[in-house]
Amino acid sequence: MKILVTGAKGMAGTAFVDNLKSIKENKNHNRYKLFIDEIYEYDLNSTEEELEEYCRKADFIFNFAGVNRPENPEDFMKGNYGFASELLSLLKKYNNKATIMLSSSIQATLAGRFGNSEYGRSKKAGEELFFSYAEETGAKVAVYRFPNLMGHSRPNYNSAVSTFCWAIANDEEFIVDNRCTELELLYIDDLVEGMFDLLEGKEIHCDFDGVETILDANGRYCCVPVVHKVTLGEIVDLLQQFKEQSKTRMMLKMPEGSFIKKLYSLYLTYLPTDKFKYGLKMNCDDRGSFTEVLQTAEYGQVSVNISKPGITKGQHWHNSKWELFIVVAGRGLIKERNIHTGEIVEFEVSGDKLEVVQMIPGWTHNIINLSETDNLVTVMTCNEVFNPEKPDTFFEPV
Repeated sequence: MKILVTGAKGMAGTAFVDNLKSIKENKNHNRYKLFIDEIYEYDLNSTEEELEEYCRKADFIFNFAGVNRPENPEDFMKGNYGFASELLSLLKKYNNKATIMLSSSIQATLAGRFGNSEYGRSKKAGEELFFSYAEETGAKVAVYRFPNLMGHSRPNYNSAVSTFCWAIANDEEFIVDNRCTELELLYIDDLVEGMFDLLEGKEIHCDFDGVETILDANGRYCCVPVVHKVTLGEIVDLLQQFKEQSKTRMMLKMPEGSFIKKLYSLYLTYLPTDKFKYGLKMNCDDRGSFTEVLQTAEYGQVSVNISKPGITKGQHWHNSKWELFIVVAGRGLIKERNIHTGEIVEFEVSGDKLEVVQMIPGWTHNIINLSETDNLVTVMTCNEVFNPEKPDTFFEPV
């Protein structure tokens, strides 16, 4: 399959092309079961001759090209309708009936707050051109009216989310005009997934009631239905919490598919390189050290414990708290004793063979470094963050 992507250097085009290349080079084990021979990338620096050659050869076209912030309003029609017309004319010239996708906008509904949108009118004109082309040639067209896209893009341009991510990650000033302003956001990975659905013939169809998307198997349009509605204030507040994570070590709850999980991934892409690394507070004494790495409100914390040669640590039990010990370097002995029955169990552990040893409530436990020369390094997870007001930790030697 030969795929043409126009607007290949924009936010959506770049992300899609990156994923297409991974499939072409079989870097993701080809989960989509697609076989891609060529990827034609067309953008502002491409030539008319290249576009003509691509239109002659392509088996599938994704048209992400468009104008969204021209110097003159009349350039909306030229950049959106005009390019769509040129693209379709070239396909007709070579009688190429390849499936073609159009990246349109929710503003093309010309409804509600978009009723006087010059950008929307240019997108609407492009849509009608595509539908007429489909009727004339019999080629399959897929018109998507995307809401605001959320992905890595130039800050201070046309994405408030990108601007806020960049500003907060880089300690720059920013302005929120109205914290209550609500955005409808489509995350770039969800868009890419929708494009692969289209490639596989599994696209989702819809129609519109004003600006509202109505799923309809026989609908005129296509859509990616994973859209998040969130206010500017909510976005900024989350980003500020992300920024503090390196100090608090508190990782927010991020369920699969949630907006917060997607926003955190996007925020990380704006970090300056000197913030890729940050320090941790090591609690050191003559026995070694104990360092909290990560905390979560729902699932507890992860820590790293270092024991010097010959040192024994622990010697305590818990009512409800439980822990997992994983020795990653050195050689040690973990002992646990049931405080009621006196039963004792022992586990010799080593970084040469990673194993999880569970610290059971009601069993006092310790960990002993068996080496006379090397440190014992243990990753420890606990089901709750340590609370000095309610430590649930009671000293008792094994």
